[in-house]
Amino acid sequence: MATPPKLLCGGLLSALVLLAALWYRPAPEDILQSRLDVVLTSLLRAERKVELGGLPPPRVAIGFGGCLDIIVDGVELLDEAGIEHSRNPVHHDVIQTEKQLAESFAYFFPPGAASERYVSNATLFRKLVTASKKLSEMRWSLGGNAASMANRLAREGCDVLLGGRFSREQSKALSQNVTVAGDFVEDADIHLILEYATGSRWGEYISRRANRYIVHSDVHNPLIDSLEEFRLHLSSFRPDVLVIGGLQMMDNFPFEAGQRVARLKALQDLLISTDQSTGTHFEMASFVEESLMKDLLQYVIPYADSLGMNEQELPNLLSLMKGGNITVLSDPYPRVASILDQMRELYRLVNSQDLKKGYRKLTRLHIHTLAFQAIAVSKGSMWKNTMSATAKASLTANRHVCGSAQIDTTKARLILDDSFSVSREMGSTRIPVKETRPVSCWEESDFEICIAPVLVCTQVYQTAGGGDNVSAAGLVLQI
Repeated sequence: MATPPKLLCGGLLSALVLLAALWYRPAPEDILQSRLDVVLTSLLRAERKVELGGLPPPRVAIGFGGCLDIIVDGVELLDEAGIEHSRNPVHHDVIQTEKQLAESFAYFFPPGAASERYVSNATLFRKLVTASKKLSEMRWSLGGNAASMANRLAREGCDVLLGGRFSREQSKALSQNVTVAGDFVEDADIHLILEYATGSRWGEYISRRANRYIVHSDVHNPLIDSLEEFRLHLSSFRPDVLVIGGLQMMDNFPFEAGQRVARLKALQDLLISTDQSTGTHFEMASFVEESLMKDLLQYVIPYADSLGMNEQELPNLLSLMKGGNITVLSDPYPRVASILDQMRELYRLVNSQDLKKGYRKLTRLHIHTLAFQAIAVSKGSMWKNTMSATAKASLTANRHVCGSAQIDTTKARLILDDSFSVSREMGSTRIPVKETRPVSCWEESDFEICIAPVLVCTQVYQTAGGGDNVSAAGLVLQI
């Protein structure tokens, strides 16, 4: 029996429609690219909800120190300096020999964990600096926690007072909106930034994520020797926020007996004398000396309204506060639920201390990780615009690491899952990450928490200073 012409045409048309649908169906990579574009647009919209234009610029005072960063490919530098591969990964508090340098690099390089170590051997450090100057891709930049944060704050529209001692050449790299409190020095402290990308290879080791290994042999920064000059300027500057950073330079530095505690007590006195209406923020870093961490818990942390740190520094601080040991190495890709639980615990521990003279309640906590930004703020505190601040921190992570103010989603990826649990406890709420509203915020007891995914840069320009830039950007919109 012959097929009716109408049915034949209808079947042919259906087949053509199906073939066209299959032909024009977006490839998986196109769908992923489209998602990244929507997330970027949404994060930019969230960032722009708060504008600084038309308002008196926020005033931020920040100490201490700065340096000249020499940024190189870490593997290339070790090869150029003749540092042989080590098959014995060992954590060393201080680097004295080439063997210890190799063992320490082998310890932090495979997981891609940020690290900073003092080199007590001046000859070895000079050898590394000399080798770095022979590399074609070597570049210089202004470095140090305080200086990096100062430039970011100024770039975002703040007036900044910076406590530090810089060479005249270094000071030219500071924004015109940054005023330096501290005498000039002839020879700037130098930090060697050994950068490496995800998948970099050194001997038998392959890095799991892009990061940096920093070595220094500082003279000025460990002594926070601009503190007194900085304090003289504070009363007339009248900051909205006082930021303290760079104290990891004290880690394992060969102080004279009692010298470090004396400097920290001088800093404590500054913090106590700061008006309670002025917010105080302490930016953590890579600390490995337990006695220094204990000093910070006594002389600095109780006087901070706000703390900033990464996924390595958070469990490190928590472990010590709970009576444990220093946690040098932690998961480089922590789950959101794990970070949130640790944030709650830190918030509780810090605020459970008896309030002594000058002590402050912790009202803000910013954790910056590779995959996401997390900010918790107490209700009724001075900190505002948490959602927009979290978005800005997320965008700044990409801008800094990619080295561009304009974000290119073809050079980015999302590694945060499509949803996350708010706790590791069984039955915890799970929150979806929506492309059109990627910043998730909710309230718990007496604080608000916001989480924003990071558009992780896949063509890394620089990881050093990432945490400083991200923390500074997050602060800007919350002052």
